[in-house]
Amino acid sequence: MANNSTRRVVVAMMEHETNTFSPVPTPLERFGRGGFGVATGPEVSKRFKGTGTGIGAFLDVAEGAGMEIVSPIAANAAPSGKVEAEAYRTMTDAICDAVAAGCDACFLDLHGAMVAETTNDGEGTLLRRIREIAPGLAIAISLDLHANMTDAIVDNCDVLVGYKTYPHLDMYQAGEHAGRLLVRMLDGEIDPVMVWGSRPILAQTLRMGHEDEPMGPLLELARRQESQGLLASSVFGGFPLADIWHAGLSVVTVADGDRVRAEEARDELLDAAWAEREEFVFDSRPLADTIAEAKQLDQGPIILLDHADNAASGGTQDTVAVLAEVLGQGLENVAMFGICDPAAVATMTAAGVGAEVTLSLGGKLDMPAIGRVGEPLEVTGRVLGVSDGSFTVTVPMGRGTQMDMGPTAVLEVGQVQVVICSRNVEPWDPGCFRSVGIEPTEKRYLILKSRIHYRAGFADISVRDIPCNGVGVTSSDNSLFSFENVRRPIYPLDENTPATPEYGPVPD
Repeated sequence: MANNSTRRVVVAMMEHETNTFSPVPTPLERFGRGGFGVATGPEVSKRFKGTGTGIGAFLDVAEGAGMEIVSPIAANAAPSGKVEAEAYRTMTDAICDAVAAGCDACFLDLHGAMVAETTNDGEGTLLRRIREIAPGLAIAISLDLHANMTDAIVDNCDVLVGYKTYPHLDMYQAGEHAGRLLVRMLDGEIDPVMVWGSRPILAQTLRMGHEDEPMGPLLELARRQESQGLLASSVFGGFPLADIWHAGLSVVTVADGDRVRAEEARDELLDAAWAEREEFVFDSRPLADTIAEAKQLDQGPIILLDHADNAASGGTQDTVAVLAEVLGQGLENVAMFGICDPAAVATMTAAGVGAEVTLSLGGKLDMPAIGRVGEPLEVTGRVLGVSDGSFTVTVPMGRGTQMDMGPTAVLEVGQVQVVICSRNVEPWDPGCFRSVGIEPTEKRYLILKSRIHYRAGFADISVRDIPCNGVGVTSSDNSLFSFENVRRPIYPLDENTPATPEYGPVPD
C-alpha cells in the first residue's frame, strides 16, 4: 500500500462492445493497435497520455492529484463477436493482479457491453472480482453510452459516469468527471450514493444520436440534473445486438449522500424515455429506392450510410450490397470506406499501383446468425494506391490515438474509389480517406460503413446523409435476429410491453 502522503491508483482500460450475432472472432490480438500488441505497463501512458479518451483523462486526473500511477493494461478492440476466454482472462488478470499488489483507488475505462465466452457481463464480473480482492477499494469507471447496465456493475464501484454524446465526443470528459468525483470522495468532500434502473426498451442504435430525438432531450435532461447539484446523471441507450438478459435502456444517477434525490432523478429520466419508446425504433427503406433518391441529388458530399454492416457495431465490414447497387445505378464521383478484405489487399499490393486487377471483393465471412452466406462481388479496376493503413486521429473522438487499418489499398472501379483495409475500422475521421490520397470534400458521394460515429469527422463536410439498408449483422431489422436471452417482454419485440414487467430471477 502507498504511504499516507501518496495515494496509489490503478489506471486501466478494457473496452469491447460485443455483438453476439457477429461471426467476427475476438482474440486478444484484436485488442492491439498500430501494429503493436496490447499496451501494458509504461506503454499505456506512452500511447494514451494526452489523448481524447477516458483513460487519457484518468491519467491526467491521477497525475493532477499527485497519485502514484500503476497502469497494468489498456486494451480496446473494435466491436465483434464474444471475447475469447483467454483474452478476457489475460486482461482481467492484469487488472486484478495490479489491485492485489496494493492500491488506494482504481480508475477503469470500460465499455459496459462486453460479453465473453465465460461471462455475459464482462465488466460486472471484473468489478465483482476486484471487490473480492479489495473490499474497501475506491473505484471509478467511465462507460460508453451503449452500455447494458447490470447490478454487478453498479454494486461494485463507487462512481460511474457515462458518455453523453454519440458520436462519442466526450470520452475524455466522462473519464475526467468520474475521476474527479472519486478524488473528491477520497478527500472526504462528497459521499456518492448511486442508484440505477431500466425500462424494457431495446432501443436501436440509429436512434441514439445526441443531436437527434429521442436521445438528445434525455441527455439534456441529465445535464440539467447535474447543473442542479446531482453529482452525475447518465443515460445508457444500451447495445441491442448483445443478446443477453440486461440488454436495453437504463439510467444511473449519483447524488451526494441523498438516495431519495438520486432515485427521483433516475425515475424522471426513465419515465421520459418510456414516453418516447416508439421513437427508439428505426424504419428502413428499400435499398434501391434510397440509391435512386441519392442519384437525383447534385450537390455533395452526400453520405450514403451502409449501416447494416458497421464495423463499430460488430459488422463483418465485407458485405457489398450497397456498393453493388451504387455501381448498378451508375452513381458518379464516389468514394467508399471501406471493405475489410485482407486477401484483396494482398492481391492489389502484389499487382502494384497502376495495375488493373479483377477481384472477388468482400463476402469472405458467412453470417449464420441472420442466415446469410458471404456474397463477394466480382469487380475489375485499377490500383490507385497502397498504404500501411496507419494515421493519427484528429477529431475530438479519440484525438491523438493511432488508427490502424492494417495494410490498405484503393481500387478504382469506374466512378467509384473503394478503400480496402485489413482490419475492421469504422470511418469517423476523414483520415481514413486522406491517408490514402482521397480528398473526401471533392467527392459527390461518400459510402460509409457507419451508423452515427461518422458525424464526428464528416458532419461538417457533408450536405446530407441517407441511410442505406444493406446487408449485415448490424441491421436495424429486428426480424433478422433470433433473440433467445434478452428479457421478455421488451419493446419493440413485444408490442404490448408494460413499463415495469414482472420478470423472474435474473440469470447469472
